[in-house]
Amino acid sequence: MPDQLSTLYRDFVEGSYDCVDRIVLNAYFTMGQSGGGLRSWWRALYGSDENLDDTRLMRMAGRFSRRLRAWAEANNVPVVYSSPGERKHDIATQYLSTREAKPGLFLILVSKAPALVWEARKTGTGKLGLLAPKQPWPYVNHYSFHILDPDWGHLTIKMSGHPPFGAQVMLNGHEYVACQAQNAGTEFTKQDNCFTAISNAADLAKVADTLSHKRTAGRLRQLCERWIYTTCLCFALDRKEQKQSNFRYQYSVFQIEYSRNLLFQSGREMDQIFQALIDRTRAPLDLDRIKTIFGDKKRPHYDRRKRHPTRWGVVIETPAYDLTVFKVHYGKMTLKIYTKGERVLRIEVIVHNTREYRWGRSLPCFPEIIARLRHILERFLNAVGCMDACFVSDDMLENLPQPAEVGRTRVGGIDLNQPRMRHVAEAVLALSTSPAGFTASDLARKVHALGARPESEYSARRAAYDIKKLRAKGMLQKIGKSRRYEPLSEGLRSLTALLVLREKVIRPLLAATARPEPQFKLMNPTTIDHYYEALRTDMQNLFHVLGVAA
Repeated sequence: MPDQLSTLYRDFVEGSYDCVDRIVLNAYFTMGQSGGGLRSWWRALYGSDENLDDTRLMRMAGRFSRRLRAWAEANNVPVVYSSPGERKHDIATQYLSTREAKPGLFLILVSKAPALVWEARKTGTGKLGLLAPKQPWPYVNHYSFHILDPDWGHLTIKMSGHPPFGAQVMLNGHEYVACQAQNAGTEFTKQDNCFTAISNAADLAKVADTLSHKRTAGRLRQLCERWIYTTCLCFALDRKEQKQSNFRYQYSVFQIEYSRNLLFQSGREMDQIFQALIDRTRAPLDLDRIKTIFGDKKRPHYDRRKRHPTRWGVVIETPAYDLTVFKVHYGKMTLKIYTKGERVLRIEVIVHNTREYRWGRSLPCFPEIIARLRHILERFLNAVGCMDACFVSDDMLENLPQPAEVGRTRVGGIDLNQPRMRHVAEAVLALSTSPAGFTASDLARKVHALGARPESEYSARRAAYDIKKLRAKGMLQKIGKSRRYEPLSEGLRSLTALLVLREKVIRPLLAATARPEPQFKLMNPTTIDHYYEALRTDMQNLFHVLGVAA
C-alpha cells in the first residue's frame, strides 16, 4: 500500500522500491556466555578442566593470530591493521575497486575493540575456582574477514580472537538485490548502496521484497553457516575440534535498516520537493519535543551524565556540500530523509540495537522486525505527506462547528477559533507519527508540553471529550478495542490545512489590513514577491468592498 508522501508526488516519480539495507547479526556460542558453560565446553574439548587457566586462554588467542597470518601469507590475502575511526567497509570497497576479486575471502582487517574475555580464578588451595568475565571488557584484537559471496555480494564477519570467539556478521540488502537482479538480466546503475537508474523498477522491487519474506531468516542462517566455520572459526578450532566440543553459533539481529527509495524523473524537482518538505513539516510536527513518536508509553529517561547519552529529537545535518540529511533521533532508533545520487530520495528507519525493544531479536524474528520497521516508516511518511500539502472541502468548513454523534453520545462541534480546540489540534498533529497511537492522557500531556494550558485547566477527562468530537468528525479512530487512538489521513490533512491557513495566511493578511501601505519597494523582487504583492493588493480591495477595512 503506497504511503501518503509517495502518492502526493507520484507525478514526479518514475519508480520506487523498498529494500532492507544494512543488516548486522550477532553470532554467539551459548555455552561460552557463562562460566559454567565455558568450563563444560573446555572439558568436551580437552577431556578435563585441570589445565584451564588464564595462560591457556591467552594461548588460544595467540594461536588464532599465528594461524591466520600463516594462512594469509600462503594464500596471498592481505592482513591490514586499521586505526580507530577508520571505516573498514570503505577500505575494503577501495580494495575491491582496484583488484578483481573472486568469491571467497579477499581481505582481513585487524583492529582493537572491547570483547568478552574470561578470567580463570584460583582458590586458596590452587584449584580452579569461578570463571568470571573481566570488567570492564578489555580491548582485544578483532579480525574483520571481508568475503565476496556469489549470492549476497560483499559481507563482513568480525570475530574476536579470544574464547568464546564472539562474532558479528555484517551485510547489505542492496548487495543481495544487485546480485539477484544481475542474474535475472535486469539492467541497473548502482551507486554505493543505492540504485540510481533501473530498466525495470517493478522487477527490481519484487526482488527487493523477497528480503521481507519469512524464508529470509533461513537464507541468512545458511549464509552465516557457509562462511563462519570454514573461513573464520577454523583459525581457532579446526573442524575436528569444533565437532568434538559441539561448538555451534546462534544468531540474533543486532542492527537493521529499512528504506523506501523514490526515483524522481528530475533531480532539480527532487531537490525542490525535499527542501520544501523540510521547511513545511519541521515546525508543524514539532518533532523536537515529541517523546512518544515511536509509540512508547512512558517518557524516555535522558541522562546527560552518560559518556554517550541517548539522542532524542530532530536535527538537520549537512555532512557534504550538496547533501542535506533530515534526522529524527529516538533513543536507539533513527528516521532519516536524504537524497542519494542525482534523482533518488531515500527515507529509512534504523534500529541501532534491537535489545532495547521487546520485539524479539533472535534470527527467526527477522521478518517481524522488518514488518514493524515498515509500519513505522509508513506512519511517518503518511504524517509528513498529510502536512506537506493539504486541502479542505467546502462542506468540511460548514459541518465542523455543527454537533455530531459518536455511537449514541451526542458531542459538540469543532470551532478552531477557540484556543482550546486549536491547542488540541496542534497536539494531535504532534502525536500523529506515533506508531502505537496515543491515549487521552498522552493528548493532555502534549497540550501541557506545548505550553498551551496548565494541568489544572485541561485534564485527561477533557481530552477524552475532545477526542470524541474529533472521532465524530471522522478525524480520529479507535485502535481495535484498546483506549488508544490514531488519526485518519483525511482528518490529518484537514486539521493541518485549517491550522496552516489560519496561522500562515489569514492572520498575516488581516494584520496587513490594519497597517498603512508600505512606501518602499523591493530592489530585486522575486517571482514570489510579485505574487505576494498582487495577493495583498487584491485582498485589500476585497476588504474595502466588503466593508471590513477602512
